[in-house]
Amino acid sequence: MIERRPFETLGGARYDWLKTKHHFSFADYYDPKRMGWGALRVWNDDEIAPGTGFPQHPHADMEIITYVREGAITHQDSLGNKGRTEAGDVQVMSAGTGIRHSEYNLEPETTKIFQIWIQPSARGEKPAWGAKPFPKEDRSGRFVTLASGTGEDGDALPIRADAQVLGATLNAGETAEYLLAEGRRGYLVAALGSVDVNGVRLAERDGAAVERERVLRVTAVEDAEIVLVDVT
Repeated sequence: MIERRPFETLGGARYDWLKTKHHFSFADYYDPKRMGWGALRVWNDDEIAPGTGFPQHPHADMEIITYVREGAITHQDSLGNKGRTEAGDVQVMSAGTGIRHSEYNLEPETTKIFQIWIQPSARGEKPAWGAKPFPKEDRSGRFVTLASGTGEDGDALPIRADAQVLGATLNAGETAEYLLAEGRRGYLVAALGSVDVNGVRLAERDGAAVERERVLRVTAVEDAEIVLVDVT
């Protein structure tokens, strides 16, 4: 089963400095039918104006993955971590017992990100942060694991959840496959371009909630960049 969630039907908000769309209930957007997808709790599509961003604020007991689509985001937290993550790259934050952080767009152009929250497998862990470049050419034509809680994806950023975050870039007409194990769910968004997922057409930034599909065949209708979350 694949449920398409068109971008234009998503909840969201618009401010002077931020345009945001929510795939699941978040902040002032509430839909009891969209409280999450398995352990996946939040998928926000944010556009942050130059020179603005999220001032320091707290999190606890959540795995927060930021995928930068355009521009760059600069992170600073209460552990002393600071880093700038560019388009196509990923940062992760394990909030654990508690962490405060800020995220700013210090670039001259709009920064566009996906921010993904996944519920951790255990609460009360020590907080942590990390970031890593993932060159798009390395995931050309195939899914590459960007963040993982399995301990078996050596090049992926570690998260403390029974989940994987994957990315792929496809040329128009190209197909990539992904095996979704028994009992697991997927949530897929094309960050760029339109795609066909097992016969379901997704426009750019549409969501696809997937369950009871063992093999995902993703074909790019046009050049595409894809993000997929695999969760229980």
